[in-house]
Amino acid sequence: MALDRISLVLVIIGALNWLSVGLFQFDAVAWLFGGQTALISRIVYTLVGVAGLWSISMLFREREGEGARED
Repeated sequence: MALDRISLVLVIIGALNWLSVGLFQFDAVAWLFGGQTALISRIVYTLVGVAGLWSISMLFREREGEGARED
């Protein structure tokens, strides 16, 4: 599903940004888009957060094809 892949990419971007904050005290999103309070930065943070919420649903879904095989 395309939405799952987009969400995964956004979650990975968010995780890498938090890694850079944790290790280097460097917020890449804020640096790229003009600070934490800039509108575009807030949009990116919001999209990453929504993607994280969507990704929770992936934990509880059955995978396609899982259980379909009978060995």
